[in-house]
Amino acid sequence: MADTVETKIQNYRTAPFDARFPNTNQTRNCYQNYLDFHRCTKALSAKDQDVAPCDWYQRVYKSLCPTSWVGKWDDQIEGGSFAGKI
Repeated sequence: MADTVETKIQNYRTAPFDARFPNTNQTRNCYQNYLDFHRCTKALSAKDQDVAPCDWYQRVYKSLCPTSWVGKWDDQIEGGSFAGKI
């Protein structure tokens, strides 16, 4: 099963349908995947585990989110002023 997940990640082109976000506006989907990526990375790093499973979230948010938003959020995280709970 791990091979199929890795294959899906490698063959990934764009964000798949997510039933939590059925509307055309994908802003919330973008933001949620950004948060999920950072939460996943933080949780797995704290346990000294490989963070490769988190790559899925990163690919999705990079596909959906404007780069200006991601840059702004990254700057806010570095500055300690990001509003999301990570």
